[in-house]
Formats: sequence, structure tokens, C-alpha cells
Amino acid sequence: MGDESGRSGLRSWIDRHRLASFLLITYSFTWVIQGIVAAVGLEASWTQSILIGFGGFGPPVGAAVVIWASGGDLRKWIGQFFHWRIGGRWWAIALGLPFLLLVSGVALFVAFGGPIDRSSFPFPGIYLFVLAWGTVWGGGQEDLGWRGFMLPLLQDRYSALVSSVIVGVSWAGWHLPLFLNATTTHGGWPLSQQLIWVVSILAGSILWTWMYNSTGSVLAVAVFHAGVNGMGVFHPADTEAMAPGGVPNTWLNLLAEVTGAVPLVACAVLLVAIYGSDRLADGEIPGPEVVGLDPR
Repeated sequence: MGDESGRSGLRSWIDRHRLASFLLITYSFTWVIQGIVAAVGLEASWTQSILIGFGGFGPPVGAAVVIWASGGDLRKWIGQFFHWRIGGRWWAIALGLPFLLLVSGVALFVAFGGPIDRSSFPFPGIYLFVLAWGTVWGGGQEDLGWRGFMLPLLQDRYSALVSSVIVGVSWAGWHLPLFLNATTTHGGWPLSQQLIWVVSILAGSILWTWMYNSTGSVLAVAVFHAGVNGMGVFHPADTEAMAPGGVPNTWLNLLAEVTGAVPLVACAVLLVAIYGSDRLADGEIPGPEVVGLDPR
């Protein structure tokens, strides 16, 4: 009897504190797994990448627990990841906009003296693998939590822009273990580069909100997310010039980060100007009902 009462009390607490519970579970799941990866000193490898990707399932795990405890609809929530009927226009944007962001960033990089190496350009077909991997394991898996759960609950109380910033700050902080792991890309960045990355995350959060609010599809957001992440593979920066003798050139690496962030920020500002901060979309926007929960 006591165990049943305890379980009921826990579910009730989670239901009363949905967002706090989501963040607590999300951070705990990811930080424990990625913290262990950092603590054991695992070198950069496919094994490390897979384990870090597994840790990236913190947001959907957190969302699933809260939806279950709050009496929501798990099938409806997961169904957002399989919602692909959004029209050719939105798929063209989800697949094409990352390329435009890359081109804009590279143009700025070159304009300010960034060295490029055309011979290092990878086989274009590898993008299909990068896109598939990024959608289900390398970033896109997060979006069932951040966009498919947290964002709709926030939008029941706040504007789409404010909700995007709250999600963005939570999303940025959640990445902390990667910055504490010297073997990851993030772990090798100086503070200035890390701060520019945070700006990119906040701008990206606005873009992700716009995609989600316009389509209601977590799948579209995950593909778009994977596309933006994957475009880094095709940046033609001269890696030898960026890190001569294995020592990173601070200025060039900062330039690459800044010129990558500027198109994201410009796009975010443009979207807010066009669609307005309240909805960041033309029609009705998703709220708690998309996961079967009552508004609060």
C-alpha cells in the first residue's frame, strides 16, 4: 500500500511540475552517460560517438516520463516524429535552407580572409549518411523532447519567441558535458568560441521553433537539425591552416564560428520580422494538446 501511495505521489508531483521534471530527467540522463564517457577518457572514435549519441536521448526520455506520469498520450507524442505529410514546400526548406546557410557562412569566411582547401571537399553522397545519422542519433533525436514536448508546453504560457529562448538556454546548458570532455570538438574551444556557439544555439532555437510551429512535424525539425549540423562536413576551410602543427589557430577558428553564426542570427531576425514574435508561424501553433495534456 505504501509503495503504491509513493508511486502515486511521485506521479502527482511530476504532473504538477512538468517542465521542471522534464529538465531534471533530461539533464540527469544525458549528464550521467556523457559524464562517464568523459571520466573514462574514451578517445574520439565511433564508440565514443555512439555513446554520446545515446546520451542525447535525454530529452525524449524526460518527455516520455512526464507524459506518462501526467496522463498524456505517448502515441500521439511519438507520432510527431512520423508526421511527414507537410507538403513539398516545407521539405524543400528543411533540406535546402541548411545549404543556403552554409554558402552564406563560407562566403563570409572567405571575405574576411579565411583559407579554403577545395581539394578537401568530401564526396557529396556522404551527406545522405550524415543526414540519416543526424536525424536519428546525432542531434535529431533530441527534438522529440525540446520541440515535441517542452516547446508546446511553454507556448501555452509565453510567446513563441520567449519560448524559443527558454528552450535555447536549456538546450545550451544541457551540452555542458561535451565542453568538459577534452576529446570532443566542443572541449577544445576557447571561451570566446563557446560564447559564439551559445549565440548560434539561441538563433537556431528560433529557426527550429519556426519549422515546428509551421509544420507540426518533429521529423521535419529533426531533418532540418541534422542538415544544419551536417553542413559542417562540407565547409571548405583549410584544416592545416586552421591548426598548423596540430595547434589550433585561435583567430581562424573564431572566424569560422562567427561566420557560421551570422547567417543563423540573420535568418532568425528575419523570421521574427516576417512572422512576428507571438507565433513564428502563419496559423495556429502547437500547445500541450499535441501530447494529450491539458493546458496549465
